[in-house]
Amino acid sequence: MENEEKQNLTIREKEVLEYAKNGLSNEEIANIIFVSKHTTKAHMSSIIKKLDAKNRTHAVHIATKIGII
Repeated sequence: MENEEKQNLTIREKEVLEYAKNGLSNEEIANIIFVSKHTTKAHMSSIIKKLDAKNRTHAVHIATKIGII
């Protein structure tokens, strides 16, 4: 996947990634951004797919490495 495609994250997805980078759980993130835990999980699934990551930790690593967060 090309770098440009990886940077096609929404503002909300980038926000979720920032919180995940700081070690917050989906439930904690949901409480902070005023959405359901299910919505946060959906954001994280979308992030993982867009970054072609294996899991949320890998997604944070990729996003940090390419300068998204």
